[in-house]
Amino acid sequence: MSLLENLNWRYATKKYDPTRKVAQEDVDKIVEAARLAPTSSGLQQFRVIVISNQDLKKKIVPIAWGQEIVADCSHLLVFAAWDRYTEERIDQIYNLTTDERGLPRGRFASYTDKLKAMYLPQTSEQNFVHTARQAYIGFGLAIAQAAEQKVDCTPMEGFSTDELDELLDLKSKGLRSVTMLPLGYRDDSGDWLAPMKKVRNPKEEFVLEY
Repeated sequence: MSLLENLNWRYATKKYDPTRKVAQEDVDKIVEAARLAPTSSGLQQFRVIVISNQDLKKKIVPIAWGQEIVADCSHLLVFAAWDRYTEERIDQIYNLTTDERGLPRGRFASYTDKLKAMYLPQTSEQNFVHTARQAYIGFGLAIAQAAEQKVDCTPMEGFSTDELDELLDLKSKGLRSVTMLPLGYRDDSGDWLAPMKKVRNPKEEFVLEY
């Protein structure tokens, strides 16, 4: 199937079959799609946390405002972004890049100096607004990859980020949660949205041409 056909197939699943598990190979492909996502200056300012532990998923249900799909899904992906930019973080990815490409470290120093001059004087909140945007790029590609594999998912912002950050000890990792993506397989009999027609704004309203 084409990408557009896959996107027409998918929807925000409201009820999962807790007895059906997504194969690790499929989970790995979905995460890999997020890892390969483009990011500003190639810095990969986010991480993906893969949660399959049932007890942990149950602890997240009240943090997600009682949404049982968190417990019923097969795997829960949490997208978390850097809490701020640092010299070390910027240097790390560019050192990796030069090492992998067989180039001398510091090859891109003039560019990384500009990045540091731009981001480091900002507040951590200003930094996080930018890093969280990068997480959404990977988030979107993970959704598309899941659709290609006929794995259901549910984009979620409905949760307490502060509580989730505390539960997962993200502060110690320099991360803040941005969004979550339950993965699994739909329970058609219990999902009110499954039989509904997909509705989007018509192209003539959605696209502005100049």
